[in-house]
Amino acid sequence: MEFKSGIFINGRWREGTRKLEVRNPFSGEVLASVHQASSKEVEEAIDAASSTFPSFSRLPAWRRAEILREAAEFLRRHEDELSLLITREVGKPLKLSRAEVGRAVQTLRICAEEAVRIKGETVPLDAVPGFERKRGFFIRQPVGIVAAITPFNFPLNLVVHKVGPALAAGNTVILKPSSSAPLTAAFLVQAFQEAGLPPGALNLIAGSGEELSEALFRDRRVRLLTFTGSARVGRKIKEKTGLKKVILELGSNSGAIVFSDCDLELAVSRCLYGAFAFSGQICIHTQRIYVEKEIKDAFLSLFLEGVRKLRAGNPEEDCDIVPLIDEGAARRAEEWIAEAASSGAQVLCGGRREGNFIEPTVLTRTRPEMKVVCEEVFAPVVVVEEFEGMEEAVEKYNAGSSAGSFDFGLSAGVFTGDLKRAFWVAERLEVGSVHINEAATFRADHMPFGGVKESGMGREGPRFAIEEMTDIKMISFDVGE
Repeated sequence: MEFKSGIFINGRWREGTRKLEVRNPFSGEVLASVHQASSKEVEEAIDAASSTFPSFSRLPAWRRAEILREAAEFLRRHEDELSLLITREVGKPLKLSRAEVGRAVQTLRICAEEAVRIKGETVPLDAVPGFERKRGFFIRQPVGIVAAITPFNFPLNLVVHKVGPALAAGNTVILKPSSSAPLTAAFLVQAFQEAGLPPGALNLIAGSGEELSEALFRDRRVRLLTFTGSARVGRKIKEKTGLKKVILELGSNSGAIVFSDCDLELAVSRCLYGAFAFSGQICIHTQRIYVEKEIKDAFLSLFLEGVRKLRAGNPEEDCDIVPLIDEGAARRAEEWIAEAASSGAQVLCGGRREGNFIEPTVLTRTRPEMKVVCEEVFAPVVVVEEFEGMEEAVEKYNAGSSAGSFDFGLSAGVFTGDLKRAFWVAERLEVGSVHINEAATFRADHMPFGGVKESGMGREGPRFAIEEMTDIKMISFDVGE
């Protein structure tokens, strides 16, 4: 399936005045040259979404669920083709691309289930004196137009996590994908088109993030904006969107705490995956690992042995380490590693760059204010430090989250055999998710997902996103004498 356009408005693929080259991060070859939108097309997309909303919002829940299931089935049928597209478009290892397609299918199916159980509650108005004969209840209604701005690193499933709940709730959607991944987004639009989604309910505008996003921020017909990306951009969005509702899934420097009573082999294997899956280009990348002093040497020995076994190469083949999305991202990681080393950090392995490849890198003897610790590196880089006791573990983890430009708090893993200790630590970590005997990278697609502090606001996961994407309407009446 080939897509020459990144513009889909009111049920039709469109041409634009400019084109966007999409390149394979591994080979550098041009995969496609797609038409990209301008502010003019954004206005037309908002017009289409606005005119479609009244009828689509009244579409029966069973029909919205049916469309979501049909779209999921389309993705399932085209799993091989779509997995390869993701790998070629963003450089993700093919085994992870296949896993992403499978997750996206499940996410859409869950959205279909949630579409038929959006419900309100009765409110006991007679709980207040004078209202004995009053009865009340509230219902949930779609907010209106949802603008979804999505990143490159999960070009299918993170898009589904926005588009799926929005449509399930009866909203219309304007999708603005990463400029690095418009082809996968177009494939998803095709899935909904084949599933019978009414024209105007889902519109695609690929192109310059700044130009297109500004148009979405300004138009008050856009009622909710959902964004996954850097905390720096998230700050700007919050400043510019005013009273619009927002769901922001932002940056992090997530990590793990490893206690001496843990299953060491389990901790090492989970942290290896968390640190180096998709070369660290995951918002819940395990960037920091704090290990209890008694086992730091043993942990490092096993961890470095695992790092040496990682295979770098062509994402279409069996490999672990792949190129970063572009050379600029790799240069930044290289500079941060060198900066840490010049300030006293010890590079235990890796640290070198070739093109947009960064070797898997492990550092120690770092300080909280070093960028490799406190900023979001988004590369195959991890720091390993020691602690003594639960209080110091929590103190170091929380301090490392807030020592940089942002006060992060997305996810953490805690490895221990002591359940009381696990809960004590979990309650004190300043994050949105804590996973016991799992890496920070763990995510089940139906769970509430999101961060605290400057790692975002609102929650994703179909049920929880639907709650964010609906308004509560209270209805009361008098039952008489």
